[in-house]
Amino acid sequence: MSSLLFSPLTIRSVTIPNRVVMPPLCQYSAIEGLANDWHMVQLGRFAVGGFGLIFTEVTSVMREGRITHGDLGLWSDAHIEPVQRLARFIKAQGAVPAMQLGHAGRKGSSQRAFEGNGPLGAPEAAKGEKTWPLVGPTAMAIGEGHVQPEALTKEGMADIREAFATAARRALAAGYEAIEVHCAHGYLLHQFLSPLCNTRNDEYGGDLAGRMRFPLEIVRAAREAWPENLPLFVRISAVDGADGGWEMEDSVAYARECQKLGVDVMDCSSGGIGGSATGSKRVPRGYGFQIPYAAQIRRELGMKSMAVGLIIGPHQAEAALAAGDADLIAVGREGMNNPNWPLHARAVLEPGTTEEVFGCWPPQHGWWMEKRGAVMNALGTPPA
Repeated sequence: MSSLLFSPLTIRSVTIPNRVVMPPLCQYSAIEGLANDWHMVQLGRFAVGGFGLIFTEVTSVMREGRITHGDLGLWSDAHIEPVQRLARFIKAQGAVPAMQLGHAGRKGSSQRAFEGNGPLGAPEAAKGEKTWPLVGPTAMAIGEGHVQPEALTKEGMADIREAFATAARRALAAGYEAIEVHCAHGYLLHQFLSPLCNTRNDEYGGDLAGRMRFPLEIVRAAREAWPENLPLFVRISAVDGADGGWEMEDSVAYARECQKLGVDVMDCSSGGIGGSATGSKRVPRGYGFQIPYAAQIRRELGMKSMAVGLIIGPHQAEAALAAGDADLIAVGREGMNNPNWPLHARAVLEPGTTEEVFGCWPPQHGWWMEKRGAVMNALGTPPA
């Protein structure tokens, strides 16, 4: 019995073997932006676990565009080889390696999330982790104690456009087959989109068209730098979840303009403009709570979309695809909880003999599991 979740999806020249995606998950474990063994194990386990499309965490296009001192980066050629190693392993397992590119804007110069997510202070300075200058659409800080950004000039915008384009070219050199422009979760491009923090009075602020201008320039630069035959994703916060903020109709309008520029997939998350992406009380959290965002963009624009947000079970994921709500299903934290989620989900949706079930596993694991399965079938229900 075949399932939609484990059917392939071809976007431009790239065929993703199934619809299960590991989305970007910040690890805050790089040193000067360089990937290391932690990143290899972190992404490698998802490749072994059967994910079809695997994203790096957000990878900063500029050193000063980092969120924290531990962010992954691609602002120099020295960063290529370490992330190339990740892509090579992912591809060797039959999955597609993808890279998310971003700039933190006013949310930079911060503590790692597991160290508090607040402004850098004396404890970090004692470790040699000092603050750095920030930029944003205006000089409005993210919160008390955080570094106040400088309002971006047009010259500064030009530098960032070029940084995204150059990072896209480096991602290609490193062997990645898809890239994603990060326009969500309160980072720089989202800051320009949202009326809550973009109060500029030039052509890069004001109405919706003005606020979309710079993010769309970045998308255009990325598309022009990225080969025509490879997919381009854009991640958005579909809603700010705050009074007077970015709303779903704005996301549809932005997705429409992205589609015109050659974006293939809209990756639909939410929140983050005032702090944590999971902190908005106006976005009720429930299982699959962000699927409707992906569904609306897909239906209104005929554009491919990716759903994310407390998608836990295989039947839940399959139902979203069957309803036409999304083309890809991102399983982030549940994937961290169980890196073999796709392999187990396939066994649920496409049950078969022990040989058939474990024949989908990497052979280094599958032959062990097949023998174990045969023994357990003979023994019956295991003890609790």
